[in-house]
Amino acid sequence: MAFEGLTDKLQNAFKKLSGKGKLSEADVKAAMREVRMALLEADVNFTVVKDFIKKVTERAVGQEILGSLTPGQQVVKIVNDELTQLMGGTNAKLTYAPQPPTIYMLCGLQGAGKTTMAAKLGNLIKKGGKKPLLVACDVYRPAAIKQLQVVGGQVGVEVFEKGQGDPVQIAKEAVEYARYYGRDPVIIDTAGRLHIDQKLMEELREIRATVKPKEILLVVDAMTGQDAVTVADTFNKELGVDGVILTKLDGDTRGGAAISVRAVTGKPIKFAGVGEKLTDIEPFHPDRMASRILGMGDVLSLIEKAQEGFDEEKAVDMARKMRTNAFTLEDYLDQLRQLSKMGSVSSMLKMIPGLANKIKESDIDEEKMMKAQKKNEAIILSMTRMERRNPDILNASRKRRVAAGCGATVQDVNLLLKQFDQARQMMKQMMGGGKKRMRLPFGKFRG
Repeated sequence: MAFEGLTDKLQNAFKKLSGKGKLSEADVKAAMREVRMALLEADVNFTVVKDFIKKVTERAVGQEILGSLTPGQQVVKIVNDELTQLMGGTNAKLTYAPQPPTIYMLCGLQGAGKTTMAAKLGNLIKKGGKKPLLVACDVYRPAAIKQLQVVGGQVGVEVFEKGQGDPVQIAKEAVEYARYYGRDPVIIDTAGRLHIDQKLMEELREIRATVKPKEILLVVDAMTGQDAVTVADTFNKELGVDGVILTKLDGDTRGGAAISVRAVTGKPIKFAGVGEKLTDIEPFHPDRMASRILGMGDVLSLIEKAQEGFDEEKAVDMARKMRTNAFTLEDYLDQLRQLSKMGSVSSMLKMIPGLANKIKESDIDEEKMMKAQKKNEAIILSMTRMERRNPDILNASRKRRVAAGCGATVQDVNLLLKQFDQARQMMKQMMGGGKKRMRLPFGKFRG
């Protein structure tokens, strides 16, 4: 998981400050030496690290402890504040043209994940009620056009393509098409190269001059560390980018790119790819990312994932069923499916304060959990509607039939029924026996 090594090293540095009534200059400098090494090992730009350590040290030396904060917590707060500012301070949103269509031009090196990110971005924008159009201007890479059509189809976003023609002309015709058919925004997937060259830059400059994009978004692979920052700096100087999208931030990345890009280029990180699914894209919030890096969790992002994954009407209906003791295996199946939309279990647990610095990727077998969920779905779907709605009628012979119908064992069926019963009992307790109101993940009460 991203930042895992950095998080551990930073927390070890802060632990040594516990128990002190005041931060001396020696205490701070000793801690900052460890923080400096941790950041450099995370592939953060050397100049960025130097400036960061200077700012933190200046703020921390001699400061009285605030309120109930221990010295260690005080340093964490200062580091958190400075990390947030280093990565941009606030979330940088997409800007829209006063007259549609708004044009976003995606660029970057080959292999950074532009084509998949185009579909992810289109899907995210589509959820906001717009009708985006993806444009296939990568006419050189084998199967690039087909790939865009496939991922676009998976998220229900239209793709404009003209085969392996002139990418500048394709971009121009796509904008005209979008204007005529009311598609907005236009997301142009441009060609990449294995390395930066003038031919690539010249083609991008021609597309920019022809369609005049509202924003040029550079897609960089977070796993390349310092190289990602160098690529971002070069593209910005050659082309002039408006924002950066980091891909593979969920992978085995040390975090240097996320921390360094804004400081080196002056351009904000707008989005981050956090998984392989086409829904795995997040707006980049510097304050939340700083909290994750420091192992403090990310409650706001967790709430947003819950809001996105759960249907409010279904949540209200679920509360009603709990009050009337009408929770069935069909409802249980629906909850399992909605939970799976929120992402991996490890990523969710790492957003919970107190667990963020205790959960290791190796502690959770995601594949095993996914297989268990698929098995539970198969068992429930193997039942008749009557059995799903009245699980108490599942006697030994019915269980054998259900197990045989989905390739499971009777023990698997019994385990599922036990988990279902535990979930039902837990929800009943949350409802306070039907007397208390249940808070839904949308900040509203339903009684």
